[in-house]
Amino acid sequence: MRDLVKVVLPDSELPKAWYNILADLPTPPPPPLHPGTKQPVGPADLEPLFPREIILQEVSTERWIEIPEPVREVYRLWRPTPLIRARRLEASLRTPARIYYKYEGTSPAGSHKPNTAVAQAFYNQQAGVRRLTTETGAGQWGSALAMACQMFGLECTVYMVRVSYQQKPYRRVLMETWGAEVVPSPSDRTRAGRAIREQNPDSPGSLGIAISEAVEDAATHDDTKYSLGSVLNHVLLHQTVIGLEAKRQMELFDDYPDVVIGCIGGGSNFAGLSFPFLQDKLRGRDLRVVAVEPTACPTLTRGRYLYDFGDTARMTPLVKMYTLGHTFVPPRIHAGGLRYHGDAPTVCLLYDQGYIEAVAYPQNAVFEAAVTFARTEGIPPAPESAHAVRRAIDEALACRESGESKAILFNLSGHGHFDLAAYEEYLAGRLQDFDYPEADIQRALEGLEELQPA
Repeated sequence: MRDLVKVVLPDSELPKAWYNILADLPTPPPPPLHPGTKQPVGPADLEPLFPREIILQEVSTERWIEIPEPVREVYRLWRPTPLIRARRLEASLRTPARIYYKYEGTSPAGSHKPNTAVAQAFYNQQAGVRRLTTETGAGQWGSALAMACQMFGLECTVYMVRVSYQQKPYRRVLMETWGAEVVPSPSDRTRAGRAIREQNPDSPGSLGIAISEAVEDAATHDDTKYSLGSVLNHVLLHQTVIGLEAKRQMELFDDYPDVVIGCIGGGSNFAGLSFPFLQDKLRGRDLRVVAVEPTACPTLTRGRYLYDFGDTARMTPLVKMYTLGHTFVPPRIHAGGLRYHGDAPTVCLLYDQGYIEAVAYPQNAVFEAAVTFARTEGIPPAPESAHAVRRAIDEALACRESGESKAILFNLSGHGHFDLAAYEEYLAGRLQDFDYPEADIQRALEGLEELQPA
């Protein structure tokens, strides 16, 4: 093991089932509520948006859910993904820590997002759906769904947060190359978008606004369903192929992580890596799990654990999560995939019960870590993944101070090849840090008390 740098599993070890953490939680997550009645939503409430199989997965408490063979066939284009020991980074930091990263940037879309996009496209095709709508922040999710829809013969409409649409034109081109229609959000196409533009014609947009537009589009067309890239249980479920592979790969390194780290926006890549390891923690294993977010969108670290809408126009069910308020519009940071006002309810429950930790970082500290990683390991991380890199480096530096040799595992959930404008700003000294003002958070949280059940 002394010289081993990476472990790549053979195709025969591609997981055959996804892991469902709901089977092992000490208490179930609070149920989604109908905003009118404050009663738990049923399958019928979700049918306008999702096919039956997705709804069944959303509410399932079965520990293992079989991956359909057509989905595994597409997965084999890039899965299993490598687990890499960051030996050059370790040497640069002069740390006794052992740093590992699961590299999801080998997918065609360059991130972890196709793990669920392929599954969702398959289930919608099987249900006879013609078109999928969705939202995207940085464009990684939109790119993944555009690719998946092309593979399963579906049309795809992507509402892209306007600031990201402007910052990341090549993400749009990638989506269009795969046949998707990309619409800057807020748009004039939906009532939700028009209402926002009337209030603020120069709105930079937000994931909450883009979700409203995509949901409205799907709900008003009989041949169309909505596809979500994070937050909901079925999405987190599909992403667990990451952690399942990583557990096997750590065995081949003859190691086990002391700390598991992932960036968090809605929760998909964080959950994908951490949930299979959290299964061990829930059974008594000593393990730290850390979620990393931006100070500009500090959902876990400064939000409140309340029922809230998942979108700005209040079209979704109420879900209990750490939230900054559904009217929250984040600053124009480059980590577009981390600019969501809430987090996955399952992740929020685990945080509330103390099973995971959370920390927030400003942009410049994140990009400093990204450049260090790129100059040692050769891969420029996506701005989202760079948050996990920052925490991994800080954990390794703490080991240098203490002399401990801990195993640190993080999810490098995507490459930064389409994010070089952000790197250019950092290298030129123009990148600004944002620490979201407390007064703005409290303003965005106003009125949420009336949404809470009695």
